[in-house]
Amino acid sequence: MLFDSNIIIYATQPGHSGLHQFIVTNDPAVSIISYIEVLGYHRLGDADRQLLKTLFALMDVLPLNNEIAEKAVSLRQQRSISLGDAIIAATALITRQTLVTHNTADFRWIPDLILLDPLAD
Repeated sequence: MLFDSNIIIYATQPGHSGLHQFIVTNDPAVSIISYIEVLGYHRLGDADRQLLKTLFALMDVLPLNNEIAEKAVSLRQQRSISLGDAIIAATALITRQTLVTHNTADFRWIPDLILLDPLAD
C-alpha cells in the first residue's frame, strides 16, 4: 500500500494510534514526494520530526523515475491536480498499489487508481 502524506501525519497524532498500527502491518510504501512534504514542513518540531523519521524508516520510500514522471504529466494534462498529488497518484498507478489517503475526493477521477480511506466512518 502507498500511503499519502495526510495519513502519515494523522498516524503521529493522538487519537490515531490504530492508524500507526495499520500502516506498519500493511507492507507500507510512500512516494518520495510525501517524504519531502512531511519532513520538509517548516514548523515541524524536533520531537515530531523524530517520530516521523522513525515511521518513515519502516516504509519503502519510492523514488521518482521517468515512468512515474510521464504518468504524472499525463494526469496533469487531464485535469487540474497539484504536482505532489499527480506524482503520488502516478507512483501508486505505476507500482500497482492501493493509495491510502484521507483525501479520496482529490483522486476519485483517476481511472484504475484504487483508493482506501482508513479514517472514513
